[in-house]
Amino acid sequence: MDLIYSIVDAIHTRFPFNSEPYLFIKTLHIIAVITWMAALFYLPRLFVYHAMEEVGSEASERFKVMERRLMKAIMNPSLVVVVATGPLMMMDWLQTSWLWLKLVMVVGMIFMHFFFVRCVREFAHDRNILSHKFYRYANEVPTVLMFVIVPLVVMKPF
Repeated sequence: MDLIYSIVDAIHTRFPFNSEPYLFIKTLHIIAVITWMAALFYLPRLFVYHAMEEVGSEASERFKVMERRLMKAIMNPSLVVVVATGPLMMMDWLQTSWLWLKLVMVVGMIFMHFFFVRCVREFAHDRNILSHKFYRYANEVPTVLMFVIVPLVVMKPF
């Protein structure tokens, strides 16, 4: 833990709040979060419709392309930027409880990301065994997590 604190302290010394580099990192982080969340909202919606299609149908093949492109072009790169920029902004917040709760929620979001990656692979190989109803519920998980994360970041309640 001391190593984390020393790294964050070094970053804070180099990029103090409201400095140009800090604001650039924050802007990049916000943009990446928005694009990542958009993909996490849209991909399970594609799964809902894909799960209702016959394996090998023209529609099923089209969904495979859409899912793969969304994952590779938007979802995965966005996650990389979110994970790369997020720790650079933690700075003075490591001692606060709200940040740790937020990080737990972010781990949940990352879990959903990799669960959806697995689903894309299952659909790509025509091995999906989950129903469209399951994906309707899975579609809500990122939304619930977001409804916890955003107030924590904006209000910093504890």
